[in-house]
Amino acid sequence: MCGITGWVAFDHDVTRQRDVLEAMTDTMAPRGPDAAGLWLDGPAALGHRRLAVIDIAGGVQPMRIERDGRDALVITYSGEVYNYRELRSELVGLGHVFRTGSDTEVVLHAYLEWGDEFVHRLNGMYAFALWEPEREELLLVRDRLGIKPLYYYPTRDGVIFGSEPKAVLAHPGAEPVVNAEGLAELLAFFVNTPGHAGYSGMRELRPGHTCRVTRRGLTTRRYWALEAREHEDDLPTTIRHIRELLDDIVSRQLVADVPLCTLLSGGLDSSVITALAAGHGPVRSFAVDFGGQSQNFAANALYSTPDTPYARTMAEHIHAAHTEVVLETGQLIDPKNADRVLRARDLPNGLGEGDTSLFLLFQAIREHSTVALSGEAADEVFGGYPWFHREALVRADTFPWMAAIAGGYSPQQAANSRLAFLSPDLRAEIDVAEYVDARYREAIAEVPVLPGEDPVERRMREISHLHLTRFVLGHLDRKDRASMAVGLEVRVPFCDHRLVEYVFNTPWAMKSFDGREKSLLRAATRDLLPPVIADRVKSPYPSTQDPGYAEAVRGRLRELLATKDAPVLPYLDRAVIRDALDDAAGPEVRNAGEIVLMLDTWMRQNDVRLELTSGTAA
Repeated sequence: MCGITGWVAFDHDVTRQRDVLEAMTDTMAPRGPDAAGLWLDGPAALGHRRLAVIDIAGGVQPMRIERDGRDALVITYSGEVYNYRELRSELVGLGHVFRTGSDTEVVLHAYLEWGDEFVHRLNGMYAFALWEPEREELLLVRDRLGIKPLYYYPTRDGVIFGSEPKAVLAHPGAEPVVNAEGLAELLAFFVNTPGHAGYSGMRELRPGHTCRVTRRGLTTRRYWALEAREHEDDLPTTIRHIRELLDDIVSRQLVADVPLCTLLSGGLDSSVITALAAGHGPVRSFAVDFGGQSQNFAANALYSTPDTPYARTMAEHIHAAHTEVVLETGQLIDPKNADRVLRARDLPNGLGEGDTSLFLLFQAIREHSTVALSGEAADEVFGGYPWFHREALVRADTFPWMAAIAGGYSPQQAANSRLAFLSPDLRAEIDVAEYVDARYREAIAEVPVLPGEDPVERRMREISHLHLTRFVLGHLDRKDRASMAVGLEVRVPFCDHRLVEYVFNTPWAMKSFDGREKSLLRAATRDLLPPVIADRVKSPYPSTQDPGYAEAVRGRLRELLATKDAPVLPYLDRAVIRDALDDAAGPEVRNAGEIVLMLDTWMRQNDVRLELTSGTAA
């Protein structure tokens, strides 16, 4: 999978600052534990950390193509191009000669052959930088759905870039500064504004975009976006085509020269991926569980059933070698684990315990496998979340998941504000509600329109577009950071752009033809699954229900208030926190408390400077 970084400074000879590139590249070591590589020449420096997955011996980076004894093209590359074998055959037919069996070299030759239009030929997840020494031009490229991250920081004479903010911030020219707008982006729940990086001056390259850097400046270009098209297939044809796509996608994504597994929760999405993988040979699967979960589990609006029995049933059905990773509350609340998760994420925009458990799950999987296939994004593609199917939430004049949090489940959830422990002055300054509304208006304006479309179909197209361009980015980012922090590559078959484009333009009446969530996915794959799995109601990624976890958060908050030099203290309403610690129920303390703990860890780790007018302790 790998981590990439580098910078271009047209007014400098960067070869004299090798130590800077080394420091930037070292931050990417967890993403690439197998090898490190540097390339410097004149105004350009490229760094690479490698997780070897395809062509272990030949795929060393940064990779170069020479002409007349000089470097003509250099790449630092992260990700996988799943159709690289077909592209390689085509390029060989056009006269290209290859030295390795890697997909990285295929990308290099594809650019030489087709120029900027080569991006339309790539199928996969990727983020990379191409440097042309003769022209002195850098091209940054990110995949269509934003599966792989890529950040950049324009400077006076060029740009700094990296797979993660930490790589950029390791350069002395970039500072960890966050203003009110950046903090609003980080604290709003799953707004995920494309291009927004949180830090002032830093940008994340938008999905489906390139950025060309020359002496004249930076120019971004969109090469892919969802488009509104008439769907001409009937229901049986649609179901059949979705199955054909899924068969092809999973087959492509099983290619690896290292041990591979699947993530299996027992839900529809992960079970489909695991079953399709099992059709190509023996499969190993992993699931997460929590100590005492069977005793503590209580059904609620989000979780109607525990995952473990269903995961076991599915594993038995396909004869998978199945492993349950059982996490204890002590692991989830351990400050060392929380610190590692925040260091991986770089930003306090996570899910608290949900991020820690995912990190620990991936850490356990990495002891056995290097690549895992996930069912991530099926809900966004096929309409699986509850708010797709509740009229009041669909009609809400905001992001539907925001409407759900505000009151779609229970009065208790509506009352438990994530930001309740922040000072009134800070909450007024960042004004998350106003920020969310502005981002929603922008997002709706981007939705493509099909002339004459039925109002219900048009609204559901808007809802789908919001999920595929905003909501899914949060999940993909979370998955990427947690997995790459332990050197695990997680692939997401449901993010194949061919499947996304096709289902996006399938009418909502078809997507919900049986009156349930993910109707098309269930119909296309029912033959692969036991009925109890095929008919199971949607259940999100699991969360511990151990009351001891909430009490542990309460204890950490007490310790924080007693730490006089805690960087987050000036931004808290300490009186409200003290009252909550004494009187509030565990879930209320947990919901708002995790935000405070994440903010403090993030500020401490990154020496963050908040450019705010508020900051007086309450």
